[in-house]
Formats: sequence, structure tokens, C-alpha cells
Amino acid sequence: MAKLTYIAHTSLDGYIEDESGGFEWSAAPDPEEIAFINDLVRPVGTYLYGRRMYEAMAVWQTIGIEPAGTPPAEAVPLPELLDFAELWRAADKVVYSGTLHATSTPRTRLEREFDAEAVRRLKHAADRDLTVGGPGLAQHAFAAGLVDEVHLFVCPVIVGGGKPGLPHGVRVDLELLDQRQFDNGVVHVHYRRR
Repeated sequence: MAKLTYIAHTSLDGYIEDESGGFEWSAAPDPEEIAFINDLVRPVGTYLYGRRMYEAMAVWQTIGIEPAGTPPAEAVPLPELLDFAELWRAADKVVYSGTLHATSTPRTRLEREFDAEAVRRLKHAADRDLTVGGPGLAQHAFAAGLVDEVHLFVCPVIVGGGKPGLPHGVRVDLELLDQRQFDNGVVHVHYRRR
């Protein structure tokens, strides 16, 4: 059975977006952190996304791909970013949205609502791990007892309010498996459900 993992960057006070919906306050990832994230998602075969997270992540479909005859871009992405883009393109994506009309990327299917039993069956049948992205969708996955592991990248900033990175009204007992600090001040913590 595959694992379902929740991965998020949060402020020290637990938000993924500030009160204006911005997240530019998050520390710019350095190559070491990006390589770490790449190794974290390398075993992932399927990303589960809410609409907003999918729309933010869809940019990875074209990063590093130059149309024929186009001169190379002046700012070439870091090799670690190109690696992430390849990993993202190789994985399946499931987008849960009642408002999105169609998806814009290959290997992507649209579901109108989150079905915990369907995700449970997907976990049991999958030979590669899954991640859930976006706190709204993660709320449903946590409430259904589907999330096996949590990876938080805690940024060195307090934003004072906004969109919480972790669900409210759901208790999950966790065991700390690992922690790591990066040069940019971000601290990674890795937990497993008890």
C-alpha cells in the first residue's frame, strides 16, 4: 500500500498564505533545499490537489521546455528546479474542484468532489506514493484518516494571520521522524501518524 503524505511550506505561526493571500514571504529555496524536496517527491506517483494548488503548480509543466526554434532563456533555471519539473510532469495529478472546467496539463484528471473511499482504494492499489497539496483538500484527507506522513518546511517568519497550513478541528497524534535546518533558515520536520 502506498503512503499519502502532506507536504507544505508554512510560516513559523503556521500559515501557508498571509492575510492578503500572498506567500512571497517564504524563504527563497536554496539548491540544497530544492534537492531535498526532489528526493522527497521522487517516489510520488500521484499528486492530489485542490484547484488553487493545482493552478499554482501547473507552471511546472513548461519549466525547462523550450519550444522548437526558441532561443534559450537568459535566466536558466537551476538544475534542481529542472529536476523537480521532470518529476512533476512524470506523475499523475488528480484535481478536486467544483468550479474548474478543465485541466491544462497532461496526466491530470478532474474530480468534482473529494471521495475518501476512492482515495483509500487508490492508496491500496498504488505502487507509488501519493501527496495531498493544499490545506483545504488536506483537511478532508486528515479528517478521513488518510494522511500517513507530514512534511512541513517552516519558514523563518511570523505573518500574523492568513490561511492555516494545518487543519482545524482534526486531532492527529504524530511521531517525529526527522528534522533538518537549511542555510536559508527553513526548518524541515517530518512526522508519521501514530
